[in-house]
Formats: sequence, structure tokens, C-alpha cells
Amino acid sequence: MEKLVIEGGRPLSGAIRIHGAKNAALPILAASIMAEGTHVLHNVPELLDIGVMLQILRDLGCRAEQEGSVVSVDTSTIHSSHIPEQLMRQMRSSIFLMGPLLTRFGFVRLYQPGGCAIGERKIDLHLKGLQALGVRIQEHGETIECETDGLQGAEIFLDFPSVGATENIMMAAVMAEGITVITNAAREPEIQDLQNFLNRMGADIIGAGTDTITIRGVSMLQPCSYQIIPDRIVTGTCMVAAAATRGSITLHGVCPQHLTSLIHVLRRVGVQIHISDDIIQVSALTRPKSIERVVTAPHPAFPTDLQSQLMVLLSLADGLSVMKETIFEGRFKHVDELARMGADIRVDLNSAFVRGVPRLYGATVEATDLRAGAALVIAGLAAQGTTIIEQIHHIDRGYDRIEQMFNELGANMNRHAVLI
Repeated sequence: MEKLVIEGGRPLSGAIRIHGAKNAALPILAASIMAEGTHVLHNVPELLDIGVMLQILRDLGCRAEQEGSVVSVDTSTIHSSHIPEQLMRQMRSSIFLMGPLLTRFGFVRLYQPGGCAIGERKIDLHLKGLQALGVRIQEHGETIECETDGLQGAEIFLDFPSVGATENIMMAAVMAEGITVITNAAREPEIQDLQNFLNRMGADIIGAGTDTITIRGVSMLQPCSYQIIPDRIVTGTCMVAAAATRGSITLHGVCPQHLTSLIHVLRRVGVQIHISDDIIQVSALTRPKSIERVVTAPHPAFPTDLQSQLMVLLSLADGLSVMKETIFEGRFKHVDELARMGADIRVDLNSAFVRGVPRLYGATVEATDLRAGAALVIAGLAAQGTTIIEQIHHIDRGYDRIEQMFNELGANMNRHAVLI
């Protein structure tokens, strides 16, 4: 058990390079199963979730190693399609293995996945999509068994543009016989990255980034080398942190086009943002202005994964702001923790009414999930005094050594063991 200790009140300044996207790397690691041989992936962050996925691949029989930001996966030795229950409980993204294992073996046994407790996240859209491709599914309590005699292309309409379901169906359809069309598909950049990786292996997919994706089944895939896109949520977290601390930072190796909605919101609250190719400069020397309404929604709208971070900034703004969460009903757990630091936030159903205060104050708080933890880090950086954040294993799921990243920007932030 570890905790983060932050001495707040220092404006962030300096420059850093953003690491690769966890939410792109995880499905790509799963997809590697479909092509026998050795894959080499670059710009992979060193995170708890990545470690869990690599351990799952090893348990299935692959040889998987990470050295810095480079991961190599040799899938030629894979021998099992039974995902260990204890590893599935640790990470929801293990569900991405359904499509690839069905493609490789025609059978997969798995369990209901775990992950952050941010609300109900059913996998019914994954299962319905796979059934449309010819998969027989049996559920025995928490155990799910999927089997097919051969995947067949199909027309699939998603009731909701689920990122995970879109990616799982894409992977299962790559070597299915015929053509698969996914309508009302999710449009996130990570889906485009998965399409690019699959096509690099020899798949025939078009449309990722739009609401209609077309997959023409192929008979064979080849292993490849590939570079993961930068993490837009880590980028956004740093941008909001700079604004909350009234700092000025430069972020290298980013994709500004993946952050259009955040950039628009930050400019509305008075943050100065300059963009040049893969560089974003953020400067905020005055108190932010309140914003009438921000609504989370599927990409390209404002991302739910940046809602809690932005709420910290709005809690320091001049006036009343309203944030509406439409994706996860359990995504306001950070509100009580921010209140310990002096924030004035009232929650009514899926809306949070944020009345800005002049400053936040250091306190002992708990990270209830990954993005709530990131929000508390921003609050600690901006607060007067010392902030102690507990349960930081949640933060380590999505941020590669977050204390090192912010210390490079002038923060005073340290990790300590918790004595039990």
C-alpha cells in the first residue's frame, strides 16, 4: 500500500513528453493473439493494467515482456483460451480478449471483468455482437463460455456506441467469412489506432473514427511492429493541472485533434492554448471563469474520463458551473473528497453544481477510482498546504509514475509506503 503526499500551491511550469495511451495499448495487445509470431509495440506505458494484460497473455501461453516503453509478444506458443479469474477481476479491459481468442481457438472461457467502480458497465453489447457473428454463448453464474464453428460476417447495430463492444466486434470480425458492418460504432481515437494496427497485420477495415465501420474478412494475419498513440486523457489531465495551478507548460508528443472538446472548454474558461503539430502549450495566469454547462458524451463530445479533472478547475473558477455526466452514474465519487479540501459542489442526480471558491486546502483524501484519483492530484497541486492521497493503486492503473511526471513540471509530490 502506498500514498501520495503533495505540497501544493506551486504553479506548474516546464515541458514533458506524454506517454502512450493505455486505452489503445490494451486492445492492441489483445489483438496480437490473432497473428502467430512476435509483435513489437512501441510507446506502451508502464502501468498496472498493462502488467495485468501481459500476465494474462503469459498465462495463455504467450511470451510477453516489457522493457521501458517497448513490449514484445510472441503468440506462437499460446495454448489456452481460458482467462484466469483472478486476473479478470483486476481489469475490465481483459474482456477485449474474447474476440481474438474466438478467432484463434473458436472457444473462450472467461469471467465477469473487474475494474473501477464507476457505475454499471454491462458487457451485453459485446455478447450480442459476437452472437451476431455466429458465437454460441452460455453463462454459468460469473462464468461465460463462448464457442463458434466459424465466425460469419454480419450487420450489427449497437444500441449505444460502446468503445469496448466496438473493438471486440472489430477483432472478432477480422477473420470472419464475409463482410461485417458495425453501425452506431464508437468513434474514439483508440478505435482508429486499433484499426490501424489490425490493418498493419493484414486486416481489411475502413471507417474507424466514424459511426460506421466495415470489416472484410481475411484468411491470414501477420505479426508486426507498431507505435501506440499518445494518451489523450493523460494529456488532458496535465492541461487541466496547469490551468488549476495557474501555470504554464508545454506538452510534447501529443495529438491535439484528439482533444478538441477539452481545448474548446478550457479556452472558454480563459486558458491560453497554443498548438503546433504535436505540441500543446498551456498557460493560465488568472483565475478561471465559470462555464454554464459541460456535458459528457461519447467522442467527439467532452470525455467522461476528464470530467472529474475539469471539476477541480471549475471548483476554483469565478462563478457557478454545471457539469452533467451521461456515461457512468457512479462518476461523482470524487465530490465528497473534494469537499474535504474546501470545494463547494452539490450533486443532483447526474448533474453537479460547482460554485467556485478562492482556494482549496490540503487534506487527507482517498482515490476511489482512476480518474477520481487524477482529480485529487490536481486538487492537491493547486491547494494550499499538504494533501495526502490514499488508495493510489487506482491512479497507477492509468498514469505512468504520476509523481515523476508532475515533479518534472515543478511540483513537490512524493510517494510513500503506508505502514499497516
